[in-house]
Amino acid sequence: MTSDTARQTLLRVATAQLQAADIPSPLWEARFLLCDCDGITPTDIITYPDHPVDNPSKFQEWVARRASGEPLSRITGQRNFWGLDFKVSPTTLDPRMDSEVLVRETLALIPNDQKCEIADIGTGTGCLLLAILHERPNARGIGLDISAEALATARSNADRLGLADHARFEESNWLSVLQAQSIDVLISNPPYIVRAEIDHLDPAVRNYDPILALDGGPDGLDAYRAIIDAAPKVLRPGGWIALEIGWDQGESVPNLLNSAGFLRISCFKDTSGHDRVVLGQMPDRA
Repeated sequence: MTSDTARQTLLRVATAQLQAADIPSPLWEARFLLCDCDGITPTDIITYPDHPVDNPSKFQEWVARRASGEPLSRITGQRNFWGLDFKVSPTTLDPRMDSEVLVRETLALIPNDQKCEIADIGTGTGCLLLAILHERPNARGIGLDISAEALATARSNADRLGLADHARFEESNWLSVLQAQSIDVLISNPPYIVRAEIDHLDPAVRNYDPILALDGGPDGLDAYRAIIDAAPKVLRPGGWIALEIGWDQGESVPNLLNSAGFLRISCFKDTSGHDRVVLGQMPDRA
């Protein structure tokens, strides 16, 4: 007889609970939660369906949280980004696939064998900086954030990925700790949501992502102004800036870069066809 704590029994109940809550792919999500909760694989569930779940109460709690709309990554405390696993915390944004566009376009700027100093403004989990450093072993980077808790998460991710020797993390208000002309590539996914629109965001974002990482001010451009104003002081001649933007900022952010004297300004789209990343290059004054 199958017990009430058997994998297949709890999985069936969890799937029904998630389906009733209109969670997409309820069976897949229930399996994902069970595997993460119990430290097992989907094959284990299939091969040993009657094996008891080690911590059924924890699994049931996780399922209830997911049914209430809490994102999977907030429940498990981790998110896969650029093929790498990152810890997330309440003080960091949940890394999303759209941000991989910034990684891709930044990598295109850095030859494989080139030494490069990268600064990531508002680093959060460190996912952007660490994904780039993972692909460019000769590069070094600094991640800046105003949140000490976010920086602790980023340092933990660097340690887990074996990149602690390539990246350092410091508390900073925007670019204030960076030395003049010390950076080759400056990257950022800054807060860009118009303040009045935050209450209308998807609850998975509004209720779980930190407000400091969302609120871009009255027009959504406060962070871009702060970063772009300071960037020419810290970038080396010919250095690049790469910024993630909101879907409707494909003109406003390039205009800010143009006014600050950046050249070769270009915009790149995400998989949904929305403007997502803007690049600009400092003049080569050498």
